[in-house]
Amino acid sequence: MCGVFGVFNSKTPAEDAFYGLYSLQHRGQEAAGIVVAEYNRTKKKTVFKQHKGLGLVSEVFKDEQIFENLSGYAAIGHNRYSTTGSSKSANNIQPFSLTYRSGSLAVAHNGNLTNSRALRRELTEQGVIFQASSDTEIIPHLAARSREKEPLHQIYHALRQVQGAYSMVILANNQMIAARDPFGVRPLALGRKIDPSTGELAYIVASETCAFDIIKAEYIRDVEPGEILLIDHLAIANERPVSLYLPPSKRKARCIFEFVYFARPDSFIFQHSVDKVRRNLGKNLARESTVTHQSSENELTVVSVPDSSNTAALGFVRESNKLGRPARFEHGLIRNHYVGRTFIQPGIHSREIKVRSKYNIVRGVLQNRPVILIDDSIVRGTTAKMLIRLLRESNPKEIHLHISSPPITNPCFYGMDFPTKRQLLTHMFAGAEDEQEEIEKIREYIGVDSLKYLSMQGLLNSVPNFGNETCSYCTACFSGDYPIKVTDATTDKEEND
Repeated sequence: MCGVFGVFNSKTPAEDAFYGLYSLQHRGQEAAGIVVAEYNRTKKKTVFKQHKGLGLVSEVFKDEQIFENLSGYAAIGHNRYSTTGSSKSANNIQPFSLTYRSGSLAVAHNGNLTNSRALRRELTEQGVIFQASSDTEIIPHLAARSREKEPLHQIYHALRQVQGAYSMVILANNQMIAARDPFGVRPLALGRKIDPSTGELAYIVASETCAFDIIKAEYIRDVEPGEILLIDHLAIANERPVSLYLPPSKRKARCIFEFVYFARPDSFIFQHSVDKVRRNLGKNLARESTVTHQSSENELTVVSVPDSSNTAALGFVRESNKLGRPARFEHGLIRNHYVGRTFIQPGIHSREIKVRSKYNIVRGVLQNRPVILIDDSIVRGTTAKMLIRLLRESNPKEIHLHISSPPITNPCFYGMDFPTKRQLLTHMFAGAEDEQEEIEKIREYIGVDSLKYLSMQGLLNSVPNFGNETCSYCTACFSGDYPIKVTDATTDKEEND
Protein backbone atom coordinates (compact mmCIF):
# COMPACT_ATOMS: atom_id res chain seq x y z
CA MET A 1 0.00 0.00 0.00
CA CYS A 2 2.51 2.61 1.14
CA GLY A 3 1.88 6.10 2.47
CA VAL A 4 3.17 9.24 0.78
CA PHE A 5 3.43 12.77 2.13
CA GLY A 6 4.72 16.05 0.74
CA VAL A 7 4.93 19.61 2.06
CA PHE A 8 6.06 22.80 0.31
CA ASN A 9 6.96 26.20 1.81
CA SER A 10 7.28 25.07 5.40
CA LYS A 11 9.80 26.28 7.98
CA THR A 12 9.94 22.75 9.41
CA PRO A 13 9.39 20.41 6.43
CA ALA A 14 11.16 17.38 7.94
CA GLU A 15 9.11 17.60 11.14
CA ASP A 16 5.88 18.02 9.15
CA ALA A 17 6.80 14.98 7.04
CA PHE A 18 7.62 12.97 10.16
CA TYR A 19 4.22 13.62 11.72
CA GLY A 20 2.47 13.03 8.40
CA LEU A 21 4.19 9.67 7.99
CA TYR A 22 3.46 8.86 11.62
CA SER A 23 -0.25 9.31 10.87
CA LEU A 24 0.12 7.13 7.77
CA GLN A 25 1.99 4.36 9.59
CA HIS A 26 -0.88 1.94 8.97
CA ARG A 27 -0.12 2.10 5.24
CA GLY A 28 3.38 0.65 5.60
CA GLN A 29 5.58 -0.57 8.43
CA GLU A 30 8.68 -1.94 6.74
CA ALA A 31 10.66 1.24 6.14
CA ALA A 32 10.40 5.04 6.11
CA GLY A 33 12.25 7.88 4.48
CA ILE A 34 12.25 11.67 4.08
CA VAL A 35 13.97 13.82 1.45
CA VAL A 36 14.22 17.56 2.15
CA ALA A 37 14.88 20.37 -0.32
CA GLU A 38 17.02 23.25 0.95
CA TYR A 39 18.33 26.31 -0.86
CA ASN A 40 22.12 26.37 -0.67
CA ARG A 41 23.27 30.01 -0.80
CA THR A 42 26.88 29.06 -1.55
CA LYS A 43 25.97 26.90 -4.53
CA LYS A 44 23.02 29.16 -5.38
CA LYS A 45 20.74 26.21 -6.00
CA THR A 46 18.43 23.79 -4.24
CA VAL A 47 20.08 20.68 -2.79
CA PHE A 48 18.47 17.54 -1.40
CA LYS A 49 19.18 15.92 1.95
CA GLN A 50 17.69 12.64 3.10
CA HIS A 51 17.31 10.14 5.90
CA LYS A 52 15.92 6.63 5.37
CA GLY A 53 15.86 3.36 7.25
CA LEU A 54 14.14 0.04 7.88
CA GLY A 55 11.44 -0.02 10.56
CA LEU A 56 8.65 2.19 11.88
CA VAL A 57 8.69 5.97 11.50
CA SER A 58 9.41 6.44 15.21
CA GLU A 59 12.35 4.04 14.96
CA VAL A 60 13.89 5.49 11.80
CA PHE A 61 13.68 9.08 13.12
CA LYS A 62 14.23 8.49 16.84
CA ASP A 63 17.30 10.76 17.03
CA GLU A 64 16.36 14.45 17.23
CA GLN A 65 19.71 15.33 15.64
CA ILE A 66 18.31 14.00 12.35
CA PHE A 67 15.91 16.92 12.08
CA GLU A 68 18.64 19.47 12.69
CA ASN A 69 20.38 18.07 9.61
CA LEU A 70 17.18 18.15 7.54
CA SER A 71 16.45 21.87 7.44
CA GLY A 72 14.86 23.28 4.28
CA TYR A 73 11.60 24.52 2.82
CA ALA A 74 10.04 21.39 1.24
CA ALA A 75 10.02 17.66 1.90
CA ILE A 76 8.52 14.40 0.69
CA GLY A 77 8.21 11.22 2.74
CA HIS A 78 7.29 7.58 2.29
CA ASN A 79 6.19 4.61 4.41
CA ARG A 80 7.02 1.32 2.72
CA TYR A 81 4.80 -1.70 2.27
CA SER A 82 6.43 -3.95 -0.30
CA THR A 83 4.53 -5.43 -3.22
CA THR A 84 7.43 -5.51 -5.66
CA GLY A 85 11.04 -5.54 -4.60
CA SER A 86 12.57 -7.08 -1.51
CA SER A 87 11.08 -5.95 1.79
CA LYS A 88 14.46 -6.33 3.50
CA SER A 89 16.65 -4.40 1.06
CA ALA A 90 17.71 -0.90 2.10
CA ASN A 91 18.08 -0.07 -1.61
CA ASN A 92 14.30 -0.26 -1.98
CA ILE A 93 13.55 2.34 0.70
CA GLN A 94 11.87 5.42 -0.74
CA PRO A 95 11.95 8.24 -1.63
CA PHE A 96 14.29 7.47 -4.52
CA SER A 97 16.50 10.38 -5.52
CA LEU A 98 18.97 11.04 -8.31
CA THR A 99 20.96 13.83 -9.91
CA TYR A 100 20.63 14.31 -13.67
CA ARG A 101 21.12 16.95 -16.36
CA SER A 102 18.15 19.06 -15.16
CA GLY A 103 19.17 18.99 -11.51
CA SER A 104 17.83 16.78 -8.72
CA LEU A 105 14.79 14.53 -8.55
CA ALA A 106 13.22 12.54 -5.69
CA VAL A 107 10.13 10.31 -5.91
CA ALA A 108 7.80 8.69 -3.35
CA HIS A 109 5.25 6.33 -4.90
CA ASN A 110 2.18 4.43 -3.69
CA GLY A 111 0.85 1.75 -6.06
CA ASN A 112 2.14 -0.76 -8.59
CA LEU A 113 3.20 -0.33 -12.21
CA THR A 114 1.80 -3.15 -14.34
CA ASN A 115 4.26 -2.78 -17.21
CA SER A 116 7.37 -2.39 -15.05
CA ARG A 117 9.14 -5.52 -16.30
CA ALA A 118 9.01 -4.47 -19.95
CA LEU A 119 10.14 -0.93 -19.14
CA ARG A 120 12.93 -2.18 -16.91
CA ARG A 121 14.23 -4.51 -19.63
CA GLU A 122 14.11 -1.69 -22.17
CA LEU A 123 15.96 0.76 -19.91
CA THR A 124 18.57 -1.84 -18.94
CA GLU A 125 19.29 -2.50 -22.62
CA GLN A 126 19.78 1.25 -23.05
CA GLY A 127 22.47 1.25 -20.37
CA VAL A 128 20.46 2.38 -17.31
CA ILE A 129 21.84 0.99 -14.05
CA PHE A 130 19.22 0.20 -11.38
CA GLN A 131 20.08 0.33 -7.70
CA ALA A 132 16.82 -1.17 -6.46
CA SER A 133 14.39 -3.93 -7.44
CA SER A 134 11.30 -1.77 -6.86
CA ASP A 135 9.17 -0.70 -9.83
CA THR A 136 9.22 2.92 -8.60
CA GLU A 137 12.82 3.48 -9.68
CA ILE A 138 11.69 3.30 -13.30
CA ILE A 139 9.89 6.65 -13.05
CA PRO A 140 12.86 8.95 -12.30
CA HIS A 141 14.93 7.15 -14.94
CA LEU A 142 12.22 7.71 -17.56
CA ALA A 143 12.01 11.36 -16.56
CA ALA A 144 15.79 11.76 -16.70
CA ARG A 145 15.89 10.35 -20.24
CA SER A 146 13.09 12.61 -21.49
CA ARG A 147 13.99 15.21 -24.11
CA GLU A 148 11.72 17.74 -22.41
CA LYS A 149 13.50 20.64 -20.71
CA GLU A 150 11.28 21.30 -17.70
CA PRO A 151 10.95 18.71 -14.89
CA LEU A 152 7.13 18.99 -14.98
CA HIS A 153 7.06 17.97 -18.64
CA GLN A 154 9.70 15.31 -18.05
CA ILE A 155 7.46 13.77 -15.41
CA TYR A 156 4.50 14.02 -17.79
CA HIS A 157 6.55 12.25 -20.48
CA ALA A 158 7.54 9.51 -18.01
CA LEU A 159 3.99 8.92 -16.80
CA ARG A 160 2.71 8.64 -20.38
CA GLN A 161 4.86 5.50 -20.64
CA VAL A 162 3.87 3.73 -17.44
CA GLN A 163 0.73 1.73 -16.76
CA GLY A 164 -0.84 0.79 -13.46
CA ALA A 165 -1.66 2.46 -10.17
CA TYR A 166 0.28 5.40 -8.81
CA SER A 167 -0.20 8.22 -6.39
CA MET A 168 3.10 10.01 -5.92
CA VAL A 169 4.86 13.08 -4.65
CA ILE A 170 8.03 14.33 -6.34
CA LEU A 171 10.67 16.91 -5.52
CA ALA A 172 12.18 18.37 -8.69
CA ASN A 173 14.78 21.02 -7.85
CA ASN A 174 12.76 23.85 -6.25
CA GLN A 175 9.34 22.40 -7.14
CA MET A 176 7.04 19.79 -5.66
CA ILE A 177 4.92 17.72 -8.05
CA ALA A 178 2.00 15.44 -7.14
CA ALA A 179 0.55 12.95 -9.60
CA ARG A 180 -2.24 10.39 -9.69
CA ASP A 181 -2.92 7.78 -12.37
CA PRO A 182 -5.87 8.40 -14.76
CA PHE A 183 -7.88 5.57 -13.16
CA GLY A 184 -7.54 7.10 -9.69
CA VAL A 185 -6.78 3.74 -8.06
CA ARG A 186 -5.00 5.06 -4.95
CA PRO A 187 -6.07 8.09 -2.91
CA LEU A 188 -4.15 11.37 -2.88
CA ALA A 189 -5.34 14.56 -1.18
CA LEU A 190 -4.28 18.22 -1.32
CA GLY A 191 -4.25 20.40 1.78
CA ARG A 192 -3.00 23.75 2.98
CA LYS A 193 -1.71 25.28 6.18
CA ILE A 194 -1.30 28.90 7.24
CA ASP A 195 1.60 29.66 9.57
CA PRO A 196 -0.03 31.44 12.55
CA SER A 197 3.02 33.62 13.22
CA THR A 198 3.80 34.78 9.66
CA GLY A 199 0.59 34.08 7.75
CA GLU A 200 2.60 32.20 5.10
CA LEU A 201 0.89 29.49 3.09
CA ALA A 202 2.17 25.91 2.82
CA TYR A 203 0.73 23.19 0.59
CA ILE A 204 0.55 19.57 1.70
CA VAL A 205 -0.12 16.39 -0.28
CA ALA A 206 -0.84 13.07 1.44
CA SER A 207 -2.34 9.64 0.89
CA GLU A 208 -5.03 10.31 3.49
CA THR A 209 -6.43 13.37 5.24
CA CYS A 210 -5.54 12.04 8.70
CA ALA A 211 -2.01 13.22 7.86
CA PHE A 212 -3.38 16.79 7.61
CA ASP A 213 -5.08 16.68 10.99
CA ILE A 214 -1.95 16.03 13.02
CA ILE A 215 -0.23 19.19 11.70
CA LYS A 216 -3.45 21.26 11.70
CA ALA A 217 -3.66 21.50 7.92
CA GLU A 218 -6.89 22.02 6.00
CA TYR A 219 -8.14 19.56 3.37
CA ILE A 220 -8.81 21.37 0.07
CA ARG A 221 -9.60 18.65 -2.43
CA ASP A 222 -8.35 15.41 -3.95
CA VAL A 223 -5.65 15.38 -6.56
CA GLU A 224 -7.81 14.34 -9.50
CA PRO A 225 -7.28 11.10 -11.44
CA GLY A 226 -4.77 11.81 -14.20
CA GLU A 227 -3.75 15.16 -12.68
CA ILE A 228 -0.13 16.26 -12.39
CA LEU A 229 -0.04 19.10 -9.87
CA LEU A 230 2.83 21.61 -9.77
CA ILE A 231 3.51 23.40 -6.49
CA ASP A 232 6.27 26.01 -6.47
CA HIS A 233 6.88 29.51 -5.08
CA LEU A 234 4.68 31.01 -7.80
CA ALA A 235 1.84 28.70 -6.72
CA ILE A 236 2.36 29.95 -3.16
CA ALA A 237 2.24 33.58 -4.30
CA ASN A 238 -0.89 33.01 -6.42
CA GLU A 239 -2.40 30.61 -3.86
CA ARG A 240 -3.08 28.23 -6.73
CA PRO A 241 -1.05 25.24 -7.92
CA VAL A 242 -0.78 24.61 -11.67
CA SER A 243 -2.34 21.45 -13.13
CA LEU A 244 -1.41 19.35 -16.15
CA TYR A 245 -3.56 16.38 -17.15
CA LEU A 246 -2.70 12.99 -18.60
CA PRO A 247 -5.02 11.56 -21.28
CA PRO A 248 -8.20 10.44 -19.48
CA SER A 249 -9.10 6.78 -19.00
CA LYS A 250 -12.42 5.40 -20.21
CA ARG A 251 -13.45 4.70 -16.62
CA LYS A 252 -12.34 5.34 -13.06
CA ALA A 253 -11.14 2.54 -10.81
CA ARG A 254 -10.85 3.74 -7.21
CA CYS A 255 -9.72 0.83 -5.04
CA ILE A 256 -12.83 -0.24 -3.14
CA PHE A 257 -10.64 -2.16 -0.67
CA GLU A 258 -9.37 1.19 0.61
CA PHE A 259 -12.81 1.74 2.15
CA VAL A 260 -13.04 -1.85 3.39
CA TYR A 261 -9.69 -2.10 5.14
CA PHE A 262 -6.69 0.05 4.32
CA ALA A 263 -7.63 3.63 5.13
CA ARG A 264 -8.05 4.97 8.65
CA PRO A 265 -11.70 5.57 9.63
CA ASP A 266 -10.96 9.20 10.53
CA SER A 267 -9.73 9.91 6.98
CA PHE A 268 -11.49 11.21 3.91
CA ILE A 269 -10.46 9.31 0.79
CA PHE A 270 -11.94 9.72 -2.68
CA GLN A 271 -13.68 12.81 -1.21
CA HIS A 272 -15.73 10.76 1.29
CA SER A 273 -15.61 9.76 4.96
CA VAL A 274 -14.18 6.27 5.55
CA ASP A 275 -16.09 6.07 8.84
CA LYS A 276 -19.42 6.63 7.11
CA VAL A 277 -18.72 4.02 4.42
CA ARG A 278 -17.69 1.41 6.98
CA ARG A 279 -20.86 2.03 8.96
CA ASN A 280 -22.78 1.44 5.73
CA LEU A 281 -20.89 -1.82 5.22
CA GLY A 282 -21.99 -2.95 8.68
CA LYS A 283 -25.58 -1.89 8.09
CA ASN A 284 -25.83 -3.78 4.80
CA LEU A 285 -24.20 -6.80 6.41
CA ALA A 286 -26.89 -6.72 9.11
CA ARG A 287 -29.61 -6.60 6.45
CA GLU A 288 -28.15 -9.69 4.80
CA SER A 289 -27.47 -11.58 8.05
CA THR A 290 -29.57 -14.67 8.76
CA VAL A 291 -28.41 -15.27 12.35
CA THR A 292 -31.49 -15.28 14.59
CA HIS A 293 -30.19 -17.10 17.69
CA GLN A 294 -30.46 -14.89 20.77
CA SER A 295 -28.65 -15.11 24.08
CA SER A 296 -30.22 -15.39 27.48
CA GLU A 297 -30.15 -11.59 27.74
CA ASN A 298 -32.26 -11.51 24.55
CA GLU A 299 -29.51 -9.67 22.66
CA LEU A 300 -26.99 -10.69 20.07
CA THR A 301 -23.42 -10.20 21.27
CA VAL A 302 -21.45 -8.52 18.49
CA VAL A 303 -17.67 -8.42 18.66
CA SER A 304 -15.33 -6.80 16.16
CA VAL A 305 -11.80 -7.73 15.17
CA PRO A 306 -10.09 -4.47 16.20
CA ASP A 307 -9.36 -1.96 14.89
CA SER A 308 -10.32 -1.94 11.22
CA SER A 309 -13.66 -3.69 11.85
CA ASN A 310 -14.86 -1.57 14.79
CA THR A 311 -16.85 0.88 12.69
CA ALA A 312 -18.55 -1.82 10.60
CA ALA A 313 -19.54 -3.59 13.83
CA LEU A 314 -21.15 -0.39 15.14
CA GLY A 315 -23.14 -0.08 11.91
CA PHE A 316 -24.14 -3.74 12.17
CA VAL A 317 -25.45 -3.32 15.73
CA ARG A 318 -27.37 -0.15 14.91
CA GLU A 319 -29.07 -1.69 11.88
CA SER A 320 -29.81 -4.95 13.73
CA ASN A 321 -31.64 -3.01 16.43
CA LYS A 322 -33.60 -1.09 13.77
CA LEU A 323 -34.61 -4.40 12.19
CA GLY A 324 -35.96 -5.67 15.51
CA ARG A 325 -33.03 -8.00 16.22
CA PRO A 326 -31.65 -6.66 19.54
CA ALA A 327 -27.87 -6.54 19.52
CA ARG A 328 -25.12 -4.95 21.55
CA PHE A 329 -21.50 -4.25 20.81
CA GLU A 330 -18.98 -5.77 23.20
CA HIS A 331 -15.20 -5.55 23.42
CA GLY A 332 -14.52 -9.28 23.25
CA LEU A 333 -11.10 -8.92 21.66
CA ILE A 334 -8.45 -6.56 23.00
CA ARG A 335 -5.71 -5.49 20.65
CA ASN A 336 -2.14 -4.85 21.71
CA HIS A 337 -1.39 -1.61 19.87
CA TYR A 338 2.35 -2.08 20.22
CA VAL A 339 2.28 -4.92 17.68
CA GLY A 340 1.99 -4.03 13.99
CA ARG A 341 -0.89 -4.87 11.67
CA THR A 342 -0.53 -8.56 10.82
CA PHE A 343 -1.70 -8.27 7.22
CA ILE A 344 1.10 -6.01 6.13
CA GLN A 345 3.92 -7.89 7.79
CA PRO A 346 6.05 -9.51 5.09
CA GLY A 347 6.16 -13.30 5.27
CA ILE A 348 3.49 -15.72 6.46
CA HIS A 349 5.45 -17.00 9.45
CA SER A 350 5.87 -13.58 11.04
CA ARG A 351 2.14 -12.95 10.53
CA GLU A 352 1.14 -16.21 12.28
CA ILE A 353 3.41 -15.76 15.26
CA LYS A 354 2.08 -12.26 15.94
CA VAL A 355 -1.63 -13.13 16.09
CA ARG A 356 -1.64 -14.31 19.70
CA SER A 357 0.62 -11.47 20.81
CA LYS A 358 -1.63 -8.98 19.03
CA TYR A 359 -5.03 -10.08 20.38
CA ASN A 360 -6.38 -11.26 23.71
CA ILE A 361 -9.89 -12.30 24.69
CA VAL A 362 -12.26 -10.92 27.34
CA ARG A 363 -13.62 -14.21 28.64
CA GLY A 364 -16.56 -12.79 30.58
CA VAL A 365 -17.99 -11.16 27.45
CA LEU A 366 -17.81 -14.33 25.36
CA GLN A 367 -18.40 -17.20 27.77
CA ASN A 368 -21.64 -19.17 27.23
CA ARG A 369 -22.91 -16.70 24.64
CA PRO A 370 -23.52 -16.98 20.91
CA VAL A 371 -21.19 -14.43 19.33
CA ILE A 372 -21.27 -12.64 15.99
CA LEU A 373 -17.69 -11.76 15.09
CA ILE A 374 -17.33 -8.95 12.54
CA ASP A 375 -14.21 -8.78 10.38
CA ASP A 376 -13.52 -6.71 7.26
CA SER A 377 -12.05 -9.41 5.01
CA ILE A 378 -10.38 -12.80 4.78
CA VAL A 379 -7.28 -12.90 2.58
CA ARG A 380 -5.17 -15.94 3.39
CA GLY A 381 -7.25 -17.20 6.32
CA THR A 382 -4.28 -17.60 8.67
CA THR A 383 -5.27 -14.83 11.05
CA ALA A 384 -8.98 -15.73 10.98
CA LYS A 385 -8.35 -19.38 11.81
CA MET A 386 -6.05 -18.54 14.71
CA LEU A 387 -8.46 -15.90 16.03
CA ILE A 388 -11.29 -18.41 16.13
CA ARG A 389 -9.10 -20.85 18.04
CA LEU A 390 -8.35 -18.06 20.49
CA LEU A 391 -12.04 -17.18 20.90
CA ARG A 392 -12.95 -20.84 21.49
CA GLU A 393 -10.78 -20.76 24.63
CA SER A 394 -13.46 -18.58 26.26
CA ASN A 395 -16.14 -21.26 25.64
CA PRO A 396 -18.74 -19.27 23.68
CA LYS A 397 -21.92 -21.15 22.72
CA GLU A 398 -21.51 -20.35 19.05
CA ILE A 399 -19.32 -18.19 16.83
CA HIS A 400 -20.86 -16.69 13.70
CA LEU A 401 -18.26 -14.97 11.51
CA HIS A 402 -19.56 -12.06 9.41
CA ILE A 403 -17.31 -10.42 6.82
CA SER A 404 -18.08 -6.87 5.67
CA SER A 405 -16.87 -7.55 2.11
CA PRO A 406 -17.30 -10.31 -0.49
CA PRO A 407 -14.85 -13.24 -0.79
CA ILE A 408 -11.44 -12.21 -2.17
CA THR A 409 -11.06 -14.47 -5.19
CA ASN A 410 -8.46 -12.78 -7.37
CA PRO A 411 -4.94 -11.36 -7.01
CA CYS A 412 -4.27 -7.63 -7.00
CA PHE A 413 -1.68 -6.09 -9.31
CA TYR A 414 -2.23 -2.50 -8.18
CA GLY A 415 -0.56 -2.37 -4.79
CA MET A 416 -1.95 -5.01 -2.42
CA ASP A 417 0.17 -7.87 -1.16
CA PHE A 418 -1.71 -10.83 -2.62
CA PRO A 419 -0.38 -11.04 -6.17
CA THR A 420 -1.15 -14.73 -6.81
CA LYS A 421 -4.34 -16.78 -6.53
CA ARG A 422 -2.57 -19.55 -4.67
CA GLN A 423 -2.05 -17.18 -1.73
CA LEU A 424 -5.81 -16.68 -1.29
CA LEU A 425 -7.97 -18.80 1.00
CA THR A 426 -10.65 -19.11 -1.69
CA HIS A 427 -8.12 -20.80 -3.98
CA MET A 428 -7.91 -23.75 -1.57
CA PHE A 429 -11.55 -24.54 -2.26
CA ALA A 430 -11.81 -23.40 -5.87
CA GLY A 431 -13.00 -26.87 -6.95
CA ALA A 432 -16.33 -26.46 -5.16
CA GLU A 433 -19.46 -26.89 -7.30
CA ASP A 434 -20.85 -23.46 -6.41
CA GLU A 435 -20.20 -20.44 -4.20
CA GLN A 436 -22.26 -21.77 -1.31
CA GLU A 437 -20.28 -25.01 -1.19
CA GLU A 438 -17.05 -23.00 -1.30
CA ILE A 439 -18.18 -20.83 1.61
CA GLU A 440 -19.21 -23.95 3.53
CA LYS A 441 -15.73 -25.42 3.09
CA ILE A 442 -14.14 -22.15 4.21
CA ARG A 443 -16.43 -22.19 7.26
CA GLU A 444 -15.24 -25.68 8.18
CA TYR A 445 -11.59 -24.73 7.63
CA ILE A 446 -11.79 -21.63 9.83
CA GLY A 447 -13.85 -23.45 12.46
CA VAL A 448 -16.94 -21.28 12.93
CA ASP A 449 -20.60 -22.22 13.31
CA SER A 450 -21.62 -20.04 10.38
CA LEU A 451 -19.90 -17.78 7.85
CA LYS A 452 -21.52 -14.84 6.09
CA TYR A 453 -19.88 -12.60 3.50
CA LEU A 454 -21.36 -9.28 2.41
CA SER A 455 -22.66 -9.59 -1.15
CA MET A 456 -21.11 -7.65 -4.02
CA GLN A 457 -24.30 -5.63 -4.34
CA GLY A 458 -24.22 -4.92 -0.62
CA LEU A 459 -20.66 -3.66 -1.00
CA LEU A 460 -21.54 -1.40 -3.94
CA ASN A 461 -24.58 -0.09 -2.06
CA SER A 462 -22.30 0.94 0.81
CA VAL A 463 -19.81 3.11 -1.10
CA PRO A 464 -20.40 6.61 -2.55
CA ASN A 465 -21.85 7.05 -6.01
CA PHE A 466 -19.83 9.24 -8.35
CA GLY A 467 -22.58 10.68 -10.52
CA ASN A 468 -22.52 9.72 -14.18
CA GLU A 469 -19.59 7.33 -13.91
CA THR A 470 -20.68 3.86 -15.02
CA CYS A 471 -17.65 2.28 -13.36
CA SER A 472 -16.30 4.16 -10.33
CA TYR A 473 -14.35 1.46 -8.51
CA CYS A 474 -11.84 -1.30 -8.97
CA THR A 475 -13.38 -4.50 -7.59
CA ALA A 476 -10.88 -6.87 -9.24
CA CYS A 477 -9.95 -8.69 -6.03
CA PHE A 478 -13.63 -9.63 -5.59
CA SER A 479 -14.85 -9.84 -9.19
CA GLY A 480 -11.84 -10.47 -11.44
CA ASP A 481 -12.68 -7.35 -13.47
CA TYR A 482 -9.26 -5.77 -14.03
CA PRO A 483 -9.60 -2.15 -15.21
CA ILE A 484 -5.90 -1.72 -16.09
CA LYS A 485 -3.98 -3.96 -18.45
CA VAL A 486 -1.74 -6.40 -16.57
CA THR A 487 0.33 -7.88 -19.40
CA ASP A 488 3.60 -8.27 -17.49
CA ALA A 489 2.57 -7.47 -13.93
CA THR A 490 4.45 -9.13 -11.13
CA THR A 491 2.60 -12.39 -10.56
CA ASP A 492 4.83 -13.71 -7.82
CA LYS A 493 6.17 -11.35 -5.18
CA GLU A 494 8.74 -13.91 -4.10
CA GLU A 495 10.54 -13.51 -7.41
CA ASN A 496 11.48 -9.99 -6.30
CA ASP A 497 12.36 -10.94 -2.75
